[in-house]
Amino acid sequence: MLLSATPPPGPRPAQELRLREEAARHRGLIPPRTHPLASITWLGPAASNPALAYRVTGDRAHLEESRRWIEAVVRLPHWGRAHMPDHDLDAGWLLHHLSLTLRWLGDDLPEEVEAMLRYKLLLQGRRMYEFAVASEGSWWSSSYWQNHNWICHAGLATAGYVLGKEEWTGRAKENLGTVLDLMPPDGSHAEGVVYWRYGVPFLAAHLDLLQEAEGVDWWERGGFLSSTFRYRLHQTAPGFAFNVDHGDCHDRRSGHSAGLYYRLAARYGIAEAQWMGDLASGELLWKEASESGVRPGILPEAYLEYLWYDPSVRAARPTETHAFFPDLGLLAARTGWDDDATLVSFKASPGGGHTAWGASAEHRAERGWETLNQGHHHPDSGSFVLVSQGEFLAVDEGYSNRKQAAHLNLLLVDGQGYADEGRYHVYEGVPHERQARQRDVVADAEGGWAHSTAEIAAMYDPGLGLRRLDRTLVFTPSGRLVLLDLAEAEEARAWTFLLQTDRPTEPGPDSSRLIRSGAATALVRRFAPHDASVTCEVTEVEANPTSSTPELRLTRTLHTLRATTARSREGLFLTALTPGGAPGAEQIACTDGHGVTFAETGESVLLSPAARRIRSPRVSADAAAVLIRAGAEPYVVGCTRLELDGVVLLDAPEPYTGKVG
Repeated sequence: MLLSATPPPGPRPAQELRLREEAARHRGLIPPRTHPLASITWLGPAASNPALAYRVTGDRAHLEESRRWIEAVVRLPHWGRAHMPDHDLDAGWLLHHLSLTLRWLGDDLPEEVEAMLRYKLLLQGRRMYEFAVASEGSWWSSSYWQNHNWICHAGLATAGYVLGKEEWTGRAKENLGTVLDLMPPDGSHAEGVVYWRYGVPFLAAHLDLLQEAEGVDWWERGGFLSSTFRYRLHQTAPGFAFNVDHGDCHDRRSGHSAGLYYRLAARYGIAEAQWMGDLASGELLWKEASESGVRPGILPEAYLEYLWYDPSVRAARPTETHAFFPDLGLLAARTGWDDDATLVSFKASPGGGHTAWGASAEHRAERGWETLNQGHHHPDSGSFVLVSQGEFLAVDEGYSNRKQAAHLNLLLVDGQGYADEGRYHVYEGVPHERQARQRDVVADAEGGWAHSTAEIAAMYDPGLGLRRLDRTLVFTPSGRLVLLDLAEAEEARAWTFLLQTDRPTEPGPDSSRLIRSGAATALVRRFAPHDASVTCEVTEVEANPTSSTPELRLTRTLHTLRATTARSREGLFLTALTPGGAPGAEQIACTDGHGVTFAETGESVLLSPAARRIRSPRVSADAAAVLIRAGAEPYVVGCTRLELDGVVLLDAPEPYTGKVG
């Protein structure tokens, strides 16, 4: 598709219009005569989109527009200025786009322009290739789970195929195979949604090039590409415009790639991906383009939308509401997809996810290589994001350079967050055994329940002597949230519960706090402990998201609700969050375990994730959780015996999770 500029058969009027508009978008600009300090990645598509538009329409105005940008780019002695000239993202982007431009325009370029472009691509490709060889075992050359690796190797491969440099394409192909074998088969991505939309299109482009140039079909290899749309889908906020911002996210808008949606839809027959592609390239396009903090952004992807759109693929609006991605320990559940629906996203895993954490340890031990560069992954195991009524209520810190648990919806121990935090590469050098994980996971879309317990004690300083730090999160069918935090230490510690919001929370009766964001609200009820010291503070987070543009600064102001206990060897927080501000949550009196009931919805949550023993007026159970909804069968987690209202519903030799009755 890419090399031959041949899309799937069928009409594509909307995609052609997008291409023609993008091809003309820069006509009022004067190309730079010297290298700006900022990133120049955008100069590549400034040349390639008009080149493709010329191939499609025959309009020589597009040819002349592409030539303007070609001449500007080849004059620059280096590709990239502020950070790693010739050896990083600027060079990778330009190699990809300018090589396609050369292929698409061919003899239609004036002879001297074609010669200059070919020479420049040979020079820059050699520089990139030599750096990849020399730096193997460090930085992007072998950072298999990182967008720099994918982009730079895709750029090298594109140049190699166009210029006939088998040494380049061979090295890029070998790297691509390793990446596909090592990426998680559940499709999740530890760098987060923003870097997913920035980097994964280049994996797809590389696969496209490999199949067209060599006849090698690796689209099914490893399983990541076939599953990754589902990951992206479940990190979409209700209403589809915004994204959940786990990991380094410039903003909550920078998440869509219509071109990639179309390619995944075409290859795997994903109707929802086709629908999302239409939405992103239509209704959401200009909001995404204007409000996104990621450059070059979605507009330059017009060439991918045109070439990757297959009109024969059926489009269907997403309906699946619950999902769990085991590699990243990511649980996502929602009440629906409409603007006012409620969504929670909850995660816990080792740095980079389980696959990357284990494989990178092997690379370190066997080769002495550092392959896990997860600067975009946060210390966020046990943290969650809550969206409801079209607004973000419990929020993530977004992009940060000095990553800290104190910026997330987490727990502090004696005021301390994760061990070795407060830096960009927050997992660098961390011992392999320091891992978080999820257990007792339920993602039941039919019943509407979601449940998981995050084990996060290992992430804190061993000197704190933590024996347990577990957070259990339950999402009810109506979108209520219950959190139970259990902590144990060898010595008495002060335990702090953190909740991050966009605006200060407002105090209410019975130790409650009201979250407001726009017209949306949620009521926070803390049932335990009763004697915590509560404060609300301003937390400022600042970051430079790209070393190629040193002057760029992103800032986010968080309002941090802190509840801190007196010092004790054990800590316990029982909290309910009710979207809409309804005061419906009440504590259930339990002799064993802990419970919350919501009278308005007829939902009750009873938890005992450690002792697995629940005793309340209605329930006697040996279980991690009993989840009850009026008019429906009860749901149990890790249960061997359940008695409800005097009737034994389950008596089993092995723990059972699911509906009972």
